Amino acid sequence: MNFLHSRVQVGPGQAVLVELDHAANVKVMDDPNFDRYRRGTQHQYFGGHATQSPVAIRPPRPGQWHVIVDLGGYPGQVRAGISVQ
Repeated sequence: MNFLHSRVQVGPGQAVLVELDHAANVKVMDDPNFDRYRRGTQHQYFGGHATQSPVAIRPPRPGQWHVIVDLGGYPGQVRAGISVQ
């Protein structure tokens, strides 16, 4: 599985901002769901397929979050900038 990964600290009222060079899946998830994602099993996340950039995703609570950018198994590469706003 090929994906970009970043771990971020999100505070109250903050959002994860992801800038993409083209369409991709952007997923924000907690530790248990990131483990499931890496195993290729069913997982839950915030976000989805993004066709416009930047993408802002506000997690439901403050804390540590995993940010994943992937192409859903399709070939190719994507570049992404990830920050917390």
